[in-house]
Amino acid sequence: MINEKQTPISICIPFYNAESTLLDAVRSVFAQTHKSWELILIDDGSTDRSLEIARSINDPRVIVYSDGKNRRLAARLNQLTGLAKYDLIARMDADDLMSPVRLEKQIKLLNANSSIDLISTGLCSLNNENEALGIRCITSEHTITSKRLLSGNSGIVHASLLGRREWFKRNPYKESMLKSQDTNLWVRSYSKNDLNVAFIPEPLYYYREDGNVTQNQLLLAYKMGRHTIIADAKNNFDLKLKSKALVNNLVKTFLVRFFPDAAIKVARNRRNATSVSKSEKKRIEDEIEYIKSIDIPVADLNGDN
Repeated sequence: MINEKQTPISICIPFYNAESTLLDAVRSVFAQTHKSWELILIDDGSTDRSLEIARSINDPRVIVYSDGKNRRLAARLNQLTGLAKYDLIARMDADDLMSPVRLEKQIKLLNANSSIDLISTGLCSLNNENEALGIRCITSEHTITSKRLLSGNSGIVHASLLGRREWFKRNPYKESMLKSQDTNLWVRSYSKNDLNVAFIPEPLYYYREDGNVTQNQLLLAYKMGRHTIIADAKNNFDLKLKSKALVNNLVKTFLVRFFPDAAIKVARNRRNATSVSKSEKKRIEDEIEYIKSIDIPVADLNGDN
C-alpha cells in the first residue's frame, strides 16, 4: 500500500537466470525504510526458475512482466521506463542487495535539488558468501568531466541510480550495446548537456561481482567502449581527448588479450582498492543478515500457499 506521506517510487529489476539471488534482491526492497513503492520485475527470457520464483511473490506492489524473449539489458531498461507508474525510478540488479536506507536518502536528496535528475551512491563489493571485500565511494563534490567519462571513471554506480522518469525518457539506452550500456548513456547525455547527477558518498549499494571480471567480459566492454568513443562522443568531447581515450582502450585490450591473468588481477584489485574498516564491515554484514531475514509473501512453488 502506498504511503501518502512518502514520495511514491517505481523500483525496476530486470532479471535473467537469477534463481539463486532474486528473492534476496526482493527482500532488500521489502527491507527499505521508504515504504511507498511498486516493484517491477521483468524477465529477459530466463531458462532457469527465475520467472517462476518472481511470479510466486504474492504482494500487489510487485508486478512481473515476461514475453519469453531474450532482448538483453538495454532493451529491458528502456521497457521498464515505460512500465513505471511513478515519476521517480530506482535501478537495481537481480543479483545485488541494497542498504535499507538507500531509497530514503536518495529520494530526500533528489527532492531537495530540482536541477538534479539522477542520484548515485557508493557501493560495497561482496563475494558470493556476502562478505564485504571493498568499497568504492566518491565525494559529494565529485564533478563529471568529459575525460572521466571516456576513461570510465564517471563515479556513477549504474545499478544504484535513482532518477526522474522524464530523464530516462529523454535519454534511452542504446539497445545495440551488449556491454557498458551505462557508460554509453552517460556519454550521449553529456553530449546533450543533460547529465545532472548528485552523489551520496556512502556505500548504500551491495554489489556481487565475483564472476564479473573475466577476459571475455573485459574484451567485450572495451569493444563497446571503442564504439562509444567513435560513434557517440560528440559535443563536449574534443578530438584530442577522444584520440587519447581510444589509444588507452586499445592498450588495455592488448593487455587483457595477451596477458589475461595479470590484467584481470589488476582490474579486480582496482575495484576493491579501498578496504572496508572493521566497523563498516560489521555494519554492512549485519544489514545483509537483516535483509536475508525479511519474510516476504511467497506462494509455495509446488502450488500451495
